[in-house]
Amino acid sequence: MKKKLIITVALSISFGYNSLAQDRPSRADMLFYEYAYSEAIEEYKKETVRAPLKLLQIRNLAEAYEKTGNEEEALNLYQDLFQRDSNLTQYHLNRMLNLLLRARGTEGVVKFMNEHPDAFSEEVMENAAFNYELANQPVEEDSKFQVFAIEANSSKADFAPTFYGDEILFTSSRNQESKETYSPTGDAYMDIFIGKVQVNGDVSEVKPFDGTQDSRFHEATPFYSEVIDQVFYIRSNERNGRLSFDQNGKNALAIGVSDANQGFRFLLRDLSTSFYYPFFDDSSQRLYFAANLEGGYGGTDLYYVHTNNGQIMSAPVNLGPRINTPGNEISPYISGNSIYFASDIFYGFGGMDVYKSDISPGEFYSIPINLGPSLNTEKDEFGFIIRSADEAGLMGYYSSNREDGKGKDDIYGFRVKKKPGPKSLVLKGRVVMLDSDVGIPGAIVRLQGENGELLKEVTSDESGAYQIEVPWQKEITLGCDKLKYSLFRRIYNEKSLEEFEGRDVNIGLVFLEDIVEEREDQTVLKLKKFWFDRGRTDLTAEIETELDKVVEAIKMFPELQLRIEAHTDSRGGSAANFKLSQERADVIKQYLLSNGVPPTNILYTIGYGEDKILNSCTNGVYCLDVLHKKNERHLIVILNYNLLY
Repeated sequence: MKKKLIITVALSISFGYNSLAQDRPSRADMLFYEYAYSEAIEEYKKETVRAPLKLLQIRNLAEAYEKTGNEEEALNLYQDLFQRDSNLTQYHLNRMLNLLLRARGTEGVVKFMNEHPDAFSEEVMENAAFNYELANQPVEEDSKFQVFAIEANSSKADFAPTFYGDEILFTSSRNQESKETYSPTGDAYMDIFIGKVQVNGDVSEVKPFDGTQDSRFHEATPFYSEVIDQVFYIRSNERNGRLSFDQNGKNALAIGVSDANQGFRFLLRDLSTSFYYPFFDDSSQRLYFAANLEGGYGGTDLYYVHTNNGQIMSAPVNLGPRINTPGNEISPYISGNSIYFASDIFYGFGGMDVYKSDISPGEFYSIPINLGPSLNTEKDEFGFIIRSADEAGLMGYYSSNREDGKGKDDIYGFRVKKKPGPKSLVLKGRVVMLDSDVGIPGAIVRLQGENGELLKEVTSDESGAYQIEVPWQKEITLGCDKLKYSLFRRIYNEKSLEEFEGRDVNIGLVFLEDIVEEREDQTVLKLKKFWFDRGRTDLTAEIETELDKVVEAIKMFPELQLRIEAHTDSRGGSAANFKLSQERADVIKQYLLSNGVPPTNILYTIGYGEDKILNSCTNGVYCLDVLHKKNERHLIVILNYNLLY
């Protein structure tokens, strides 16, 4: 579990006292909620002698062991708690699985997931399976990160870089006379610094940033918007130079903004809730951030609010369960059509890892992809930023507490030749009625590999929308079907798949009821009435146009079995009419066969001659030509309609 947000970076997250506290917290509980974890452990041991600990207290004790580095004891307590209470919160379940990952590797985590599939949401199971599969895929050399440490790092915590023209801003706890000591860490309160970016990507000439209003307390995780020329960052809740506390004695972190004149205003502020890592998207005017708000999916989730030049205009919007997990998500950053962020979800390498998700029209987020071992480690990686670097491809910075650093957290630079991360295939769109925008819910969309193996299948939602994701394929077959709807099947090669990137792939289906009708107490294909020239069996252009509809119907519904019926009027001899109708039925069959209808779809043909006259125009009765023509007809009967549907 990542300690960064609680200890190293001193951006505390509280999951306990307000929502989970007991009516009368014990001394051990109070020590735990005050982050005095070692003392809390000793006190819980004493309380255990007097009476068994409650489930909440066992959970607190497990967290305390985890925070103090006794991961084996923490894992044992979490597992015992899960056995006794399978309703363990998703957040704490994630903590347990991160410990299991470090103790027993990925195999141990996968085994647990297979044994307890109901413990996870559909999105978590899908995200995990997808990332485990990608981990076994080879990574292109051009997608690997070339990582380097920067000169600007200190022996303290340095993290959360952001571009500031040709310079970068970042957060540090290095000592300054203007900052007091923050007691939970023993370091100075966080402040924002600025450094010059060298040609080789290194950062030097570091000094405190003077573009924000001074505060004695935390100033951290800046983001600079060049478009509106404002710096968004977090500050301790304070008023008139004094910290502000909620009724439980908690001082939370707020998000504010400074303009070019160093004027400051709070934007997101709640004395009981901390907000982290602002990111302002110039194109959408949205302010993204991380917070542990009520109704989230785990620890801190990613949210956005709509703004007008940075002035908040809406309530927070959660990015949803595809992005947010039972763990902590922090440090959102959007570049191009992708959102990058850090998460400590259990299917990563350990601690915080950097992930990427592509954003499609309609705010579809692709499955977040771990950016891989050339960037992520078993430690914590977060605060990822990236931009173009001319001929060199892409460059950027991020933070990590890996072993080879100078301090508690260090900033690292990187170069990468192309958009990072394993390549995946995302097909999305809607299943609709052909040539319309009417969605078809409940359709099965299948993706098969080049050897015919099933890669994945999903079901279209109420509006007909679907989204299907797999590791990149050189060739796929996209199929779709639903009872009483046409069969869809298309093969796409690598070139066409690349053209689909960022675009919707809509699937048009035909409803069987729209192309059939009831005639003469039987189900037939719906065709415009056509006539042969009198006494002839030659197909005219008009007849072929209608028969082409039959060819298309069989392509769409290959399970249909047909009988071809031909009828004449009463003019002429009965034997001659019988022979003529049979020949016409056979000519129709031959045309269908020659245009791709399989022989197995046409069970037989039959010519009825004048045996089934529909009106009174029988032999010897005078009738107008239009009445005689009502009796000459050709039906394509569906023999197995009732069996199929």
